[in-house]
Amino acid sequence: MNSRKSRQGVLDTIRIVGAGSAQPQELITASHAHATALEPELHAFAYLPSEPPSVSSGHGPLAGVAVGMKDLVDTIDMPTTYGSPVYADHQPNEDAWVVGRLKDLSATVLGKTVTTEFAWREPGPTRNPWNLKHTPGGSSSGSAAAVASGSIQAALGTQTLGSILRPAAYCGVVGLKPSFGTISLRGVHALSQSLDHLGVFARSVDDAAFLLSLLMGGPGAARHAPFQVSPEGVDPFPAPRIACLRPPATPQLEESQSALLAQVAACLAAAGADVASFKLPEAFDELPAIAATLYGAEGAANFADLIARFPDKTSARLKALVERGAQISATDYILARARQLALRADFTRALAGFDVVLTSAATGEAPEGLSDTGDPGLCVPWTTLGVPAIALPAGIGASGLPIGIQLVAPFGENLKLLRIAKWCENALAFEAAGLS
Repeated sequence: MNSRKSRQGVLDTIRIVGAGSAQPQELITASHAHATALEPELHAFAYLPSEPPSVSSGHGPLAGVAVGMKDLVDTIDMPTTYGSPVYADHQPNEDAWVVGRLKDLSATVLGKTVTTEFAWREPGPTRNPWNLKHTPGGSSSGSAAAVASGSIQAALGTQTLGSILRPAAYCGVVGLKPSFGTISLRGVHALSQSLDHLGVFARSVDDAAFLLSLLMGGPGAARHAPFQVSPEGVDPFPAPRIACLRPPATPQLEESQSALLAQVAACLAAAGADVASFKLPEAFDELPAIAATLYGAEGAANFADLIARFPDKTSARLKALVERGAQISATDYILARARQLALRADFTRALAGFDVVLTSAATGEAPEGLSDTGDPGLCVPWTTLGVPAIALPAGIGASGLPIGIQLVAPFGENLKLLRIAKWCENALAFEAAGLS
């Protein structure tokens, strides 16, 4: 499972189907066979049907595309457990909005990918396809691993702290967290309503951009500017102005991650980008504490009753979240929410003169062991602000595992971020995705 043979992505599949080189059902059957063969070791799926799902009879643009759906997202035709034994036999009465949208586009949900318990910190069984002794990250563990293994062309995940960007970096794939509210969360189990995002794992920036262009909107979604992406991909942004964020003291970067960040900055500058060192004003140091107040209070509201009813089926980690959150006052919560929104606006002003921030998505390679999914701290500021962020694979660490970078843009700038990410992807010319 540590070989690196390229497999097709979303746009590759669309072109194959469009050329008549393969039928959609043939491609879904092949994806199902690949996933089934890897599952005894990889454990990427919470539910994978014994037979390949049937392709929709429609002629939408995603016919033949196999998608993994994080097991936090309701599906009417597959169990949805939210990573918890409390919901071991749960069968939703309707699809989440995003699942219905994918079906309307003729995509096929191949299976439900593993999540940590309610997207919090109790790990599932999924392993990193680059090295089965290492975590794939979390909470979108199965989504990242399944895309990296070549079982599926794309997957959906959620991020409340670092649950898309960090697993993407650990598994060597592209992970996109768009601006807060870009994709409807109707039918997605809440962890923290002020921080939860839906996003995409894919094999390239083009694939992520194409999917996002089709999935924006829905009930309760924010009115972010829609955009279209052709099957040829997104147009790269002309040489961007990049703010290279100084590495933080906490969490501390591994030596290989710090070196990679410097190498990437030099590479992008050599390719024509305007790259300069950057530091956010001290006010932004408040963001981790703001996040802790928001997810603490909202997590307590979401799970206190569940824990009271099912104390033997909920983890110590979830209980600790609720216990801490119950101590947060209404005043502190309201102030944290106001500060979150104020800093979101301040970030746009602070980044004046630059197009994106360049930083790290994780401290380094995926940690060994499956008892912990890694430190999300490098993603927390951007999730708290609700600004769009994307992880790109960019190197291999000392242990032979992927390491990546993170690009961040002002709130609402989903398309601009993707165009700059495409430019950076071209400049870096690094291919980490494609395990099989």
